[in-house]
Amino acid sequence: MTLLPTSAKAVSPPRRRARFRPGTQALAGWGFAGPFVAVFGLVFLAPIGYALYLSLFRDRLIGGTSFVGLDNYGQALTDPKFWEGLARVGLFLAVQVPVMLGIALLVALAIDSGRLYGKGFFRIAVFLPYAVPAVVASLMWGFIYGTRFGLVGNINDAFGVSLPDPLSPSLVLASIGNIVTWEFVGYNMLIFYSALKVVPRSLYEAAAIDGAGEWRIVTSVKLPAIRSALVIATIFSIIGSFQLFNEPSILQKLAPNAITSDFTPNLYTYSLSFSGRQHNYAATVAIVMGVITAVIAYTVQLRGMRKG
Repeated sequence: MTLLPTSAKAVSPPRRRARFRPGTQALAGWGFAGPFVAVFGLVFLAPIGYALYLSLFRDRLIGGTSFVGLDNYGQALTDPKFWEGLARVGLFLAVQVPVMLGIALLVALAIDSGRLYGKGFFRIAVFLPYAVPAVVASLMWGFIYGTRFGLVGNINDAFGVSLPDPLSPSLVLASIGNIVTWEFVGYNMLIFYSALKVVPRSLYEAAAIDGAGEWRIVTSVKLPAIRSALVIATIFSIIGSFQLFNEPSILQKLAPNAITSDFTPNLYTYSLSFSGRQHNYAATVAIVMGVITAVIAYTVQLRGMRKG
């Protein structure tokens, strides 16, 4: 058998890598992102654009709908009802959010410590109220708050006492805060607990070797490690506070003297649109409220990132 010299051996042609044209890559990318972009534009951008369009017009008794430019925004910025509702939710935010996040953080730390017996049960028990719809929770707590037919009234009749009315004008905001706290402690607890589970256990061991106690480990290791989760939960809570609507809307039927149509900005917008038929001005108030919420949330985010 004759062997061919090395130079004469058949050499296979080099493999060519598949080349994609830039246009083809762009089309492939839009093929993946297209459905999301379409849904995002339909359910998010389009309503905002339509609200901006409505806010530039005003429906008059004589002459119909007419273009007024920024007049609606000037009216909203000087509307005492809007600012009273905004101040009310601002007070709600300043008190309820720290209390709710503080309780959620304590529960998450207790479950993560490993010293809590039956932590699986407590984790589910604390999170379970979040699974209750806000409307159902408001109705349930409204029945508990009732002085004539609810738990408070039954206690008054059974023990011959006179407990303060939770739905009175002076206590109704605190009562709503109790409902929101009951609903969302478990949600925020889960955010904090998930962040704590990601922290390497070697950090705790190193701190213990250095002589750090449990409290020092919490303040110097755990809390700095979950700073991003704390910022996210705070931003979500701020947005939720400014969007307060379900609870006062449901309780308004039980406490009409305490919860007015302008109790919160969202409730005021709803009343303007569906009761007052002022769709253009309602869109304006909603946009102003959205801008205020976005600015405050973004400020909190920047501050939290700077500290990190």
